[in-house]
Amino acid sequence: MNTLARKLRLTDYFTLGWGTMVGVGWLVVMDDWLSRGGALGALLGFAIGGALLLPIGWVYGKLVMAMPDAAGEIAYTLAAFSRPVSYATGWMMILAYFIVCPWEAVAVGRIAGYIFPVLDSVEIYRIAGRPVYLPHLAIGLALLGLLTVLNYRGVRLSATFQNWTSFGTLALFVVFVAMGASHGSPRNFPPLFTHAPFVSILLVMQIVPYFMTGFESVGKAAEEASPDFRARGFLRAIWVSIFVGIFFYTCIVAAVAFVAPWHDLLGEKFMTAVAFQRAAGSRWIVNVILAAAMLSLFKCFNGNFVAASRLLFAMGRYAMVDDRVGQIHSRFQTPSAAVLCVGLATAACMLLGDAILVPITEVGSVACAIGWSAACAACIFLGRPGNRPTHMDLSAVERAVAVFGLLVGIAMLLMKIIPLVPGHFTVYEWLALGIWIALGAILRRRGENAVRT
Repeated sequence: MNTLARKLRLTDYFTLGWGTMVGVGWLVVMDDWLSRGGALGALLGFAIGGALLLPIGWVYGKLVMAMPDAAGEIAYTLAAFSRPVSYATGWMMILAYFIVCPWEAVAVGRIAGYIFPVLDSVEIYRIAGRPVYLPHLAIGLALLGLLTVLNYRGVRLSATFQNWTSFGTLALFVVFVAMGASHGSPRNFPPLFTHAPFVSILLVMQIVPYFMTGFESVGKAAEEASPDFRARGFLRAIWVSIFVGIFFYTCIVAAVAFVAPWHDLLGEKFMTAVAFQRAAGSRWIVNVILAAAMLSLFKCFNGNFVAASRLLFAMGRYAMVDDRVGQIHSRFQTPSAAVLCVGLATAACMLLGDAILVPITEVGSVACAIGWSAACAACIFLGRPGNRPTHMDLSAVERAVAVFGLLVGIAMLLMKIIPLVPGHFTVYEWLALGIWIALGAILRRRGENAVRT
């Protein structure tokens, strides 16, 4: 068989989109969110930043319906622009998804160490002053191995895993927020902003692209829709994913700020869990939070693994990199070579340990902003009147929505690269981005040479 297995339903696409979006940032880096914006600043940052993504979500829905291709942004920009632009866009979007995989693999070790302190032992080296523990690496590698096997053996296995972990996370989220909030007080909210209100909200909005990336992953699995799936379902899954993502993030920020004096907890490991434990005065609620975090981590890891492997597979199929990456397993009908490549690369990046967590957030935000902007630009170009082959004739209002989405994407990009804007890239983020671009240039050259020979 030279086609991917067609087994996904509407529920699967929702859990892929939302599950890829929401990981364990709400547990691991909550202190960073609140120190950036304060209680109200963080809440508004996620609410406004998430709402601004709705036009981009609409654009992706239109593009997926017109071109249900696993290549996603690669296919959209290739139809509208040049091959180098398509490659550059695809390579940046692979970064946006792939970079989450080692993030989650490292985070699972940290969470396990919080539950079982004995695991915070056997330090083997340090990166940027942060210890890397052998048990943490072993746990992360074990989870990575499980997800690699699931995705290698079939998309139905991966989708079932994604469904259970996504709905399990939502159920546990409702339980601990409802129970914990009953012990809180509005007096815990101040300070509402950590800087001037505008700056506080802006600093949080800068990281929203990273933590809201995932809704567009729906398109990466478009070729795997079941035969009776209706194309309109792609847009529905994307929009529901964004709305549920906004609701989740704003609720968790509000809950943490409500249940305990959050400013006194800055610097605490897993600030979210500590806040609820102090409010409830019991360990049981921490166990519920950690269970939700584990399920959330699994689904986010799996969703980003699916998206990254499909994009890499598509680049191989388009001969943009080594075409062996574009192979489909004859028995399982999965992009097996791409799955193995993503798995091995994730294992290598895990060796950097905890030091990668916050810088990854910054670089991932820029990567997805670039991809979103390119997709919106492609939609505008392909939706021109009379451009019938794309089946995307857009009305004046629809073109305005796509233009607004493009402006949002560009604004999110500029917020991170203009030195005058608070929270701009540091030398470490520029270094990480530069290394990724250089690696992409090398792989593209090798892919081109292979095509010629």
